[in-house]
Amino acid sequence: MNTENSYYATGKRKSAIARTWLTPGKGDITVNNRPADEYFTVLSAKTDMLQPLVLTNTLGTYDVRVRVIGGGVTGQAGAIRHGITRALVQANPEFRVMLKKAGFVRRDPRTKERKKYGQRGARARYQFSKR
Repeated sequence: MNTENSYYATGKRKSAIARTWLTPGKGDITVNNRPADEYFTVLSAKTDMLQPLVLTNTLGTYDVRVRVIGGGVTGQAGAIRHGITRALVQANPEFRVMLKKAGFVRRDPRTKERKKYGQRGARARYQFSKR
């Protein structure tokens, strides 16, 4: 892999982590060694993942290679979006303004709250019986 024209960034959302490589090319998007259309069957996840490329009009100009682990479909798509955004900012710092305005630069800090002892979940309690 060519490293001088390649841009690497890590994107995160919920418990998903996406390692993203951007190289100038014809617009091939590969997720875990599979085409993105084959990997993501949910249409909203595909569109969410491609938003930074669509916003910056670079959809056909970069090949995107992603290794993503953890999380579910939505979390992985969000992590990929975050990784693509960071890599695009590396490739062209002028993109930062429009990507920041769209809210893609900042990592989504929302994660699952931990389960507390003596309770059924993070907030859910066991049913109380007076008698």
